This record gives sequence, C-alpha cells and structure tokens, in this order.
Amino acid sequence: MEEPLIVNGDVHNGDYLPVRSFSEVKSVFWAETVKLWRIAGPIAFTILCQYGTNATTTIFVGHIGNVELSAVAIALSVIGTFSFGFMLGMGSALETLCGQAFGAGQVHMLGVYMQRSWIILFVSCIILLPIYIFATPILKLLGQEDDIADLAGKFALQVIPQLFSLAINFPTQKFLQAQSKVRVLAWIGFVALMMHVAMLAVFIFVFDWGTSGAAAAYDITNWGIVVAQVLYVIGWCKDGWTGLSWLALKEIWAFVRLSLASAVMLCLEIWYMMSIIVLAGNLDNAVIEVDSLSICMSFNGWEAMLFIGLNAAISVRVSNELGLGHARGAKYSVYVTVFQSLLIGIFCMVVILITKNYFGIIYTSNTELLQSVSHLAFLLGVTMLLNSVQPVISGVAIGGGWQALVAYINLGSYYIFGLPLGYLLGFTANLGVMVTFSNSICPTKYPYALFGYRKEQGKGKKNSEKLDSFFKAFETFPFLSLNFSKIQTEDYIITAFLL
Repeated sequence: MEEPLIVNGDVHNGDYLPVRSFSEVKSVFWAETVKLWRIAGPIAFTILCQYGTNATTTIFVGHIGNVELSAVAIALSVIGTFSFGFMLGMGSALETLCGQAFGAGQVHMLGVYMQRSWIILFVSCIILLPIYIFATPILKLLGQEDDIADLAGKFALQVIPQLFSLAINFPTQKFLQAQSKVRVLAWIGFVALMMHVAMLAVFIFVFDWGTSGAAAAYDITNWGIVVAQVLYVIGWCKDGWTGLSWLALKEIWAFVRLSLASAVMLCLEIWYMMSIIVLAGNLDNAVIEVDSLSICMSFNGWEAMLFIGLNAAISVRVSNELGLGHARGAKYSVYVTVFQSLLIGIFCMVVILITKNYFGIIYTSNTELLQSVSHLAFLLGVTMLLNSVQPVISGVAIGGGWQALVAYINLGSYYIFGLPLGYLLGFTANLGVMVTFSNSICPTKYPYALFGYRKEQGKGKKNSEKLDSFFKAFETFPFLSLNFSKIQTEDYIITAFLL
C-alpha cells in the first residue's frame, strides 16, 4: 500500500518524540515490550506447542532404538519439513489478504479467503502425495542407508493424514491471527500437546505399537487441532464466517500466484535445514551422525519457533507504524526487538554450553550418541545466538513488503554458498558432521541485504522520507555493522542496508 493507513497532519502526532533521557528510554522500552509480546507471546507459544508434537514424537521414538530414531527424524525433518515449508508458504498469502480485508472493515471476506485457501492447499496436498508414497526410494536415491530409508518410508505413509490436516490448519490460523484472536490458538496448541504426549506414552509403551503408534498419535493430534480451530471459527467468529460460499471459487488463479510468491520465500529457508540432514545421512557412521545432528536441530528448532513469533510480531509492528507514518515508532520497535532477541540468544547459548554433556539424555541413553551430541554443543550454542537476530531482520523486511527480495537473498546465502561449502568440507575434505552443521549457521553471517522501496507520488513521497529516516536509524547499531546506501530513480527510492 502506498498511502498511510491513517493520514496524520503532524509527523509527531501519535509517534514517539525523540528520546533524550534514561527515564524516557525506560518508558519507550516498556511500551514497546508490551506491544511486542502481546502479539508475539501467543503466536510463539502456539508455534512452540505445534513444534512440540514433532519434538516429543522424536523423543519417545528415540527410546525405542537408534535406527527408529534416525528413520522418524528423517521422515519428519526431510519429508515432513519439505511439505510443511511448502504448505506454510502457500498459506501465508492469506496473511496479506485477510489483514487488508480486516483493516478495511470487510470482515465477511475473511471467511471467503479462508475457504479459497482451503481449496488451494488441498490441491497442494495431492501434488505432494508422491513424495510420501515414494519416500523410501527417494531417500535411498539421496544416499540414506536401506534400513533407515525403509522404516522412514513406512512412517511417511502412516502420517499422510497429517499432511491433509495442514490444508485446513494453516488457513484457519491466518483467519484468526488477522483478527488478533491468538489466545485461543495458544490454548488449542497447549491442550493438543498434552494429549499428544499422553497418546505417545500409551501407544508406544503400553500398547507396544512402536513407530506405528507414534504415527497414529501424530495424525490424531494434528486433526484434533484442526477440529478445535474450525469449531471455534463456526461458533465464535460470526462476522468473519458466514458459511460456505461460491465466491471462494472465484479469482483462484490470482490467489495461487500470490501463494506461490510467499511459498518460495519461506521454502528456501525451511528446506535448507532439511538439506543439512540429508547431507549428514551420507557421511560415514550415518546413524550416529544423523541422530546427533537431528537432536541438535531439534533443540535449535525449539528456539527457532520462538523467534518465528518475534518475526511475526516485528513484521506487524513495523508495517503498522510505517503505515501510520510513524518512522520513529518503527525504529524504536526494532531497537527493542533486536535487544531482547539477542538476550534470548545469549541465554540459550549459555544453557547449551553449560549442559553440553547432559541435554542429549532427553532423546537417548546411547553413550556414543551422547558423546557425538556433546561435540556439536558449541556449534549449537553459536547457532542459537546468531539465529536470534536474523529472524528479526527478516521480519522488518516482511513488514515492508519485500518478500521477493528476501527470497533472492535466501537463495544466494543458503543454496549458492552454504550448501556447496558444507558438501565440499564435509565430504571432499572428510571433516564430517561438525563442518556440515557449521554451514547451517554460515548464511546468517554472510552479507544479508534488505531492500525497501516506496513510490514517490503525492503523499507517497512523505512516506518515502519517513522510510528513509527509519532505515538511517540502523546506522546507530554499531554491533550490526550496517553500511547504508541509497539509490534514487525517477519513480522509486531504493534503500539498502548490508549486514
């Protein structure tokens, strides 16, 4: 959108005044903290609970055996992550449409957009089905050991129902998030996680169903979340849900194009971690290498889910403040979010380093595997620290509407530089899983460019000036080493800052 959502006659009307004292810093810090976590808290908790279904499944299966742990880790980290990334990306288009419709007062259109997304994501599930059906030969083609690939393929077939639950889950989540009804999502996620743990214990240890029991619990939990969300929408969202509508079948292709653009940006980042697991599966002593890397990735994933919530929150804060013409408000929200994200990253790193010889016990009691995990602890801690800032910077870019450029950056950092380097050092130089894992954190250190643009037309020029002042604020971040440059054309101001 090129015009402010609310046009203010005075630049300072509703925006922060310049901070000139420590007491003012405390006041702004507290105000922004409340605004940030009111959005990020429930979203992060919901995502943590959903991620917990994957992590607890891996934890319970890890106590069955090493091969079972490797197989389920491969199925969830490779097959599951591939489909999850694509489905999440396809569903992310709903954030833009539902957000704009809700802001414009067209609440009744939210239900129509949600139904349209249901249709598109259901078709996407059908397209993804061959990956699940032929998981075993695909994994063998990628170099996985036969016993691991066979069991992973069996598990992938058993969790096909979970794939189709995503077609309803993601659009329903975006429908509720657009209306800031995020607390109900947190409650649903928490109850589902508790039920999932109980089912895993009963199915695996009481009924002795093994990995089949884990798959059954996984399917039931995900469909339970879907049923709860849909019941809430139908019963308590009368304004947004007016029943099934034929309007959902209109303008499908335009919706698909928007969905694909969002999917590319997210998939390039999510699929990268999947690729790291595949590389580890081709190393010598693959069972131990995959297991140790999967355990570390699981802990890293817990932290990543928290920062996805912060990513969503800072995206909302920046877009709202810039839409209102509040450049200083956007600047301060980024200051506070980066500072708090760094604190969280430092805390996670310290915890991992202190408990490096013990945290793997949650997943396994195998001595050799615990030793391998301990060797990766330093890299895991550094990963957690570096990953604390990158999602915030990405959220700032998303808040400005620059997803396509973020996709190009992810393509270059992760796939043109990161993966080839990991392959060369891990295999050609025989440096093993530590180097392979270390290259999972390299893209967060490579030059990371974000580009913002705003047409200079009418009042849009005023917005452009405020956007410039927002970007210039980053020059005061000495620890981020930002270099500022600006290129002007006849129609656009292009602002870039390099990390």
